[in-house]
Amino acid sequence: MNWKIQKLLDGETIISKEPGNSMLPILKSKQPVVLAPVIWEECKKGDIVYCKVRGNCFTHLVKGKNAKKGLLIGNNHGHLNGWTKNVYGRVIEILPMK
Repeated sequence: MNWKIQKLLDGETIISKEPGNSMLPILKSKQPVVLAPVIWEECKKGDIVYCKVRGNCFTHLVKGKNAKKGLLIGNNHGHLNGWTKNVYGRVIEILPMK
């Protein structure tokens, strides 16, 4: 298990910097964000969450919600990654790039 997931499961709020441009223009590659612990049931469409889909961890948008399937996760360019209930953190603040 990665350290980010462990800290979030332990109830800690953390700062994360995820690489990639799939969340432009909301987030730049490696832009720091503050992640607070969350469970998938507390999330809503439009939230940015730290989650695991098919073995990969992402900071991505919640595109939909279903009581049986969990959250539909996707990027900011229309791509859908799939359904997951493995949601560990929600972005509560986007920090400036240094």
